[in-house]
Amino acid sequence: MPEENKNYFTEMYQIDVKDKKEKKNGLDYLSWAWAWAEIKKRHPDANYKVYEREDGRIYFDDGKTAWVKVGVTCNGIEHIEYLPIMDLRNDSLPIEKITSMHVNKAIQRARTKAIADHGIGLYIYAGEDLPEDLAVEPKKDDEGPKCSSCGKPITDHGQYKASVIINSTVKKYGKPMCFDCAEKEKQATLNKEVK
Repeated sequence: MPEENKNYFTEMYQIDVKDKKEKKNGLDYLSWAWAWAEIKKRHPDANYKVYEREDGRIYFDDGKTAWVKVGVTCNGIEHIEYLPIMDLRNDSLPIEKITSMHVNKAIQRARTKAIADHGIGLYIYAGEDLPEDLAVEPKKDDEGPKCSSCGKPITDHGQYKASVIINSTVKKYGKPMCFDCAEKEKQATLNKEVK
């Protein structure tokens, strides 16, 4: 394929980041420095922009909480991410508690998410553990993994591949589950939180 027709997103999406993930409060993250290095190695012209208000402040607010806006341009395409300024539990901070350290962390996390929009580690934010071609698919001559709740084989469900359902439920619930049992588990969790 000629270089000018090469899909840069596909190239970036296929980068295996499983050994580069960091876990915090049950969520997966990529180091902003690692993600930035990977995009710059492949696309030296990539750049980023931290958006400012007219008065020069680098975050925006609604009078109660605040967020940052960061864009990453690669291959002539800019992807912009907005990210709340959060505490260690990933809850939005009230304006009066925001420090420059909170703003800095939000900017770096927003930059990493904007890099992901270009492909690097995007599947982390979709709840997958591996890119599509690296994910473990059940063998065709095998029923594949079974749901730990109902015992039925875990199969594709609509747009979700079985491997994505398995990876997502293991990550979220600590066990492989079929789509229907995962939905029941999700609803039970929501009902507990309401009570």
